[in-house]
Amino acid sequence: MLLSPPLPGLLPGPLPGPLPGPLPDLFAGAGPAVDAKADPVQLHPALWRAHQLGRSQVVVVASGFAALDAELPGGGWPTRALTELLLAHPGVGELRLLAPALAAVQQGGRSLMWFDPPARPCGWTLAALGLDLRQLVVVCARDGLAAHGPARARLQAPADVLWALEQALGSGHVGAVLAWLPAGVRPQSLRRLQLAAQAHDGPAFLLRETAALARPSVAPLRLTLAPAAPDALALRIVKRRGPPCAASLRLALPPALPGPVRARAERAAGPAARQASEARA
Repeated sequence: MLLSPPLPGLLPGPLPGPLPGPLPDLFAGAGPAVDAKADPVQLHPALWRAHQLGRSQVVVVASGFAALDAELPGGGWPTRALTELLLAHPGVGELRLLAPALAAVQQGGRSLMWFDPPARPCGWTLAALGLDLRQLVVVCARDGLAAHGPARARLQAPADVLWALEQALGSGHVGAVLAWLPAGVRPQSLRRLQLAAQAHDGPAFLLRETAALARPSVAPLRLTLAPAAPDALALRIVKRRGPPCAASLRLALPPALPGPVRARAERAAGPAARQASEARA
């Protein structure tokens, strides 16, 4: 067996003795030490206790509804994350719910992008809600507006729309994003969108059917919306960073109907509401 000669400096010899004096403190001046046993929440801003709402590490956008902000982690719609709104059908009041936050984004000089809405947006209505149509971009799939009801529910999310949505989230040039996606969107597509949303300095809303509630989602915030009255919305938070929210919220929305039409709707809803209460009794 051929043995190579030992390298210089690696010859065996006695171990060095103890260093003179105490070891220097490498973390001196790094700030006060945190006692993890006393308050583990202070270890990292992403930690929170199970009975508390999660602390937001990024800027949030106020929803315009004080009762809702009190239930949202950080006190508003999150940025750099997906928010899912689950609807029984389009037109329950979702745009009136989001209008204050969208208008605030536009007032900051940033634009809105809507992907594959179920119908053509009405300019007069959006202007009445305080939205600037000059800062709104609508992207439609080839079969998006042409399909309605069950036909639309059977559609798969078009690959080109998902690609455009992912690019918009990662571009850094869009203020707020709304995307109407079918319930059958693939989980891996949602994961890609969530990763892209982490670079998006604004709210990102996915509007889907309530059938998606039975499927897991990477979105940190999920809410179900249902009409409660002609100008009221029943809202329930089904997922958030914090304890479960068992109670539903009833929010008064900006009126969408003229006074006489609203009065007729309330009169027509009166007997139906009484019959429903009698049936439950």
